[in-house]
Amino acid sequence: MNVPTKLLIIAAATVFASGCNPVLRTHGYVPTAEKPQAVNPATDTKSSVLSRLGNPSVKSTFDEKVEDDVWYYITSVRQRYAYLRPQIEDRTVTAIHFNPDGQVTKVAEYGLKDGVPVNYVDRKTPTRGRELSVLEQIFGTIGRLPTDRLTGANQQTGGGGGAGQGN
Repeated sequence: MNVPTKLLIIAAATVFASGCNPVLRTHGYVPTAEKPQAVNPATDTKSSVLSRLGNPSVKSTFDEKVEDDVWYYITSVRQRYAYLRPQIEDRTVTAIHFNPDGQVTKVAEYGLKDGVPVNYVDRKTPTRGRELSVLEQIFGTIGRLPTDRLTGANQQTGGGGGAGQGN
């Protein structure tokens, strides 16, 4: 083998080998200097948590007057190999609970092992009427279309001839 052929084979092998490396992507909240787990229930409030961590990924959806307002900081890492479906590598959900005065009452951390898989139900809502075959759908409109819309008859055109020209 000559040198250019060897280099071509080495380059092709390198390209194929690099396609087998996983690509990791982080989604959601990405902590910078401080992690949400560092929040101290004894001293922290909503304003101190907001200034140190920034906006949460999700806030509890109920009225602010509830006894337990919760902010969630969610981080997820997905791993993907070439064309395969991505797999969740790691997930961290940090829930910070506040009392009505805005004081932190509890910090809870949940991981991937705490998640519960949800099975989606693949049901369809029935529709009224009957199902049409492909041929009925294709040929079902023949004879029902108004021919004046297809040919342009009885339509006035702008500019040029017509009433009001003084002919």
